[in-house]
Amino acid sequence: MTRGPSSDSSDSSANDRKRIGEEIASRLRRNGVQLTGKESSDELADLEDAVENFERAVERAGGDLMVDEPVSNGKPIAPDDSSFVLPARNASEPVAAYITSINHAATLAGAKGSK
Repeated sequence: MTRGPSSDSSDSSANDRKRIGEEIASRLRRNGVQLTGKESSDELADLEDAVENFERAVERAGGDLMVDEPVSNGKPIAPDDSSFVLPARNASEPVAAYITSINHAATLAGAKGSK
């Protein structure tokens, strides 16, 4: 007789997924990303990828993430260049639209580096 997956395995997988989602959310918040708490784990992972892509573009363009990242009140104190600052998310902005904004900002930051 073959048994299906146990509920223990399913619960463990769900717990792991939740824990990973919480870790990603924490990293995003440290980078100044506004989250509603309703984002799915897939949306959080996509957001993290977009933020990391933006940061790579800023670094390639010569930006200093220690200066350009949010420090207090979600805003950088004195950014090198405003195009090196991660765009803010509007309160009602869907994740997909915010990712599009981040990707656009990464393109702009990357263009600065190619000049």
